[in-house]
Order: sequence, then structure tokens, then C-alpha cells
Amino acid sequence: MSMASAAAGEKNRPMTAEERKVIIASSAGTVFEWYDFYLAGSLAANIAANFVPGTNDTARFIFVLFGFAAGFAVRPFGALFFGRLGDLIGRKYTFLVTMTIMGLATFVVGLMPSYESIGYLAPVGFIACRLLQGLALGGEYGGAATYVAEHSPAGRRGFYTSWIQTTATVGLFLSLIVILTLRLSMTPEAFAAWGWRVPFLVSILLLAVSIWIRLQLAESPAFVKMKAEGTNSKAPLAEAFGRWDNAKIAIIALLGGTAGQAVVWYTGQFYALFFMTQTLKIDGTTANLLIALSLLVGTPFFIVFGWLSDKIGRKPILLAGCLIAALTYFPLFGQLAKIANPALVSATENVKINLTADPGECSLLFDPVGVRVFTKPCDVVRRTLANNSMHYELQPGAAGSALKATINGKDASIADNTGAALVAAAFTAGYPKPGDASILKTPSIGEMFGSSRALSAAGILFILVVFVTMVYGPIAALLVELFPTRIRYSGMSLPYHIGNGWFGGFLPPTAFAIVASTGNIFAGLWYPIVVALMTFVIGLIMLPETKDRDIYAND
Repeated sequence: MSMASAAAGEKNRPMTAEERKVIIASSAGTVFEWYDFYLAGSLAANIAANFVPGTNDTARFIFVLFGFAAGFAVRPFGALFFGRLGDLIGRKYTFLVTMTIMGLATFVVGLMPSYESIGYLAPVGFIACRLLQGLALGGEYGGAATYVAEHSPAGRRGFYTSWIQTTATVGLFLSLIVILTLRLSMTPEAFAAWGWRVPFLVSILLLAVSIWIRLQLAESPAFVKMKAEGTNSKAPLAEAFGRWDNAKIAIIALLGGTAGQAVVWYTGQFYALFFMTQTLKIDGTTANLLIALSLLVGTPFFIVFGWLSDKIGRKPILLAGCLIAALTYFPLFGQLAKIANPALVSATENVKINLTADPGECSLLFDPVGVRVFTKPCDVVRRTLANNSMHYELQPGAAGSALKATINGKDASIADNTGAALVAAAFTAGYPKPGDASILKTPSIGEMFGSSRALSAAGILFILVVFVTMVYGPIAALLVELFPTRIRYSGMSLPYHIGNGWFGGFLPPTAFAIVASTGNIFAGLWYPIVVALMTFVIGLIMLPETKDRDIYAND
């Protein structure tokens, strides 16, 4: 039989029982890790209420952003640490360790006493758990993706690894379903008092099941072959990033691949949820139902695009997703706003808020990890307006002049320098208050399916999820194929987690800073648009096509 015939047969044969076991075990464990990681974002308001002192909503919002960002910030360091272990001691045992760390850190959050009981140890303890989660996730994804890819037949790696790509979305979906089930089965008071802890405590059971499943697996055949031949790297980090020929590949993978993939992914799932709850003021239950429906319908497309990448290549699908997303974000989010909160869209067009200030008294409101303290009236008022989803225009005033404000040409009070009086005046002028009857509300699944507005909003979210599946479905196979076996775990993990941990993870606070600085509720979309277009251009020029590479080659 010719080599071409053998390769064709390998592509067309059915999946073996062992391969199915590898995919199920790897995917199940990774789903549970993502479930654990997403709980902090989905239950941010409850966490802040229990772990942050006082009733200052702004302080709590900042803490939520910091806690969310902390887990993403350390992911590249987890990629370096666990990637090195994975290339030295093996894929299987490394991602057993990462899964254990993730599960235990999540369980501890569920047990942690409130601020009223242990004071500042509560927020410090929560942040520490988030850091551990981020480190663990930094090692988990690379291990799972590498493990599955190294068990995959040539010509089917995109399809096989696309099952791993579903796990992030399935983990988010699972966390939303558990939270929604609890919210709908108990009173809001009971959920706020103790019910929010249940999803964290359940993670210990998921951890036990995941460990049992993964203990049944054997080591990756590519790793075993490499060890037997004695061609493994003695210093995988130095080889992967200290040699320019390998470091260059990592940089291209980041800027021409994972950066754009990350912002499209986080815009379609996280920023969409953030935009609905924080900007459009949709209640959490309705927003979660809409996201859950879009994820349920959209998740199979990860498999579709993974399979398609085996036919036409990883690069065209990834770059097409980045380009289409960048070109359509403004109209899609604009239409979502019109459907979900039409009164807000009308107010942004008809209620003109103008601020006049000394430019030297206005800062760039960039606070990606939520640690900056803004005290100047110009900064405080603009952040207050942004928190209330109010458009404004900032005009330069004379040096040393005090901050002034007008609404539709009439002077408005900002004597308190907090913006509270200005917000109240804007509500009077036509901005809808949170809870306004015109805001989309579907407190149950039955009501959602009976509402054309809700289904229209879910349809837009579904489109955003399809963009996510285009860029994310093929990315694991692409990254695995870019690096040789001896440095694969380290090599693919770092660009993936810098892209997703930093470019993607900091998207919500970065977008909010842009909104607060510009006075436009849609301006935050410029961040993912610019990054996605950057990836499209760099990837088009420099990113190689990898679908036909032999991943058993170790050079």
C-alpha cells in the first residue's frame, strides 16, 4: 500500500475506543476546570457582597474586576511552570496536578468566611485562590490539547482537538446552568446568604470524578516515543524561548493567532455578558439565560470548524473569524442595545451631556487590574457616568478652571464632584433607570421562548458565539503543530495564555476604561476590533499553515 493510500485510510477510519476514551477523559477534566474558573465571574456580585467591606458599589465593582483579572494575569506564569513540567515528566501527570490545584482552590472559596467574620483575610484569601486557579489553568489547557493531539491520527487533529475547544464554553454553560438552577429554586435572600456558595462546594465532587477518569489514561504516545529515543529536551523553556528560531514561532503564534482569537472569544462570551448587565442594565438572570441559550445552540460549531480545518486548513478559518468579527461588532452590539434597552439608545441620541474641564485635570482612565484610585473631579464624574451607561462629550476648558457640566445646553450641578447629582439630572432628562420597564426581562425559560425581543437578542448572541467557534475551534491543532514534541507543552502554552490571559482576560476592564474615557458606551469595542485586525494582517503574512505537518517529528 502506498503512503498516500495509508494516509487516506487513516483519515477516513472511524474513531477507536481508546481515542474516544482519551477525548472524553481529557475534555471532561478540562470542562470541570473551566467551570471552576468561571464561577468567580458569574457570581461576582455575591463574592463582592461577602468579601468586600462597606456598601460602596464602585469599590465592589473595582474588586470584582481585580479578582477577575488576577486569575488571567498569572496564566502565562502557570504556562511556563507547568509547561516545563509537562515536557520533562509527561503530559498526564502534569495536568492531574493542575486539575487538583484548581478544584481545591475553588472549594476553598465556597468555604471562606465573609469579611464580617475574618476581616481583610476574606478578600485577600479570595484573590489568593484566584491566583492559584489562574496558575492551574495556565498548565491545564496546554496539557489537554497536547495530549489529545498526540493521540490523534494525521489528518484528523483539528476534529479531535476541537472537542477540547468546546470545554471552555461548556464549562461556562455548566456554571450558568448550576447558578440559574439555584437562583430559580430558592429565594433571592437565601441565594445571597448561602446559595451562591453551593456551586463552589460542588467542585470537590467534580474534582474527584475528574481525577478518577484521568487516572485511567496512559501517557501520550509521542511523549513515550521521545523518551524512549532519548530526544527529550533537558531545558524546555530555554530551548523554546531562548533560541530565536523557536521564540519567533511563539511570537507569530501570539500576534498572528492567539491574540485575535482571544479578543473574539472574550467579546462573544464575556464582554457580551458584561455589556448586557453593566451597560444595558439587564438583570443577571435574563442575561445568563440569553447567553446560555446562545452557547447551547452555538457550541457544536466548535466541532464543525475543527473538522473543516482538517479539510481547508487552520489559518483561513481563524483569520476569517477575526476579520468578520471586527467588521460586524459595531452593528451587532448596536442592534443588541436597541432590542434590550431601547430607551437607553434613545437617550444617548437625545440627551446631550457635556463636560468642560482643564485637560490637565483629566486622566486616561485605564485601570486594567482595578488598583488605581481616581480622586480628581473630572475622573470621578466620568467614571460615574460610564457606570450608569451615559454618553457624554468632554470639552477642553481654560487652565485651572473648575469642572462644569450641561445637559441639553442647561447647566447641571456637579457640586459634590461625584457625579451623583449629574446622573440624577440625566435620569430626569430621559435616561432609563436600572429596572426600567422598557429593559428586556425574561425571568424564566418559558418567557424567553415566548418573547420575540428575547429570541432576537439570543440570535445576535448566537452570531457572536459562531465567531468564537471559528477562531477557537482550530487553534489547539494549530498550536500543537507549530512546535516539536520535546518543547510542545511549553511552546504552545505560553502564546496561548498570553493571548487569552492578557489580550483576552483584560478585555472587560480595558473596554470599560475606553468607554469611561470617551463617553461612548460602544467605544470599548475598538479594543477587540483593533487586536483582531492586527492578528488578521500578521497572520495573513507570517503565520504558516500547519494541517499537514508530522507532529511526531522532533526537530
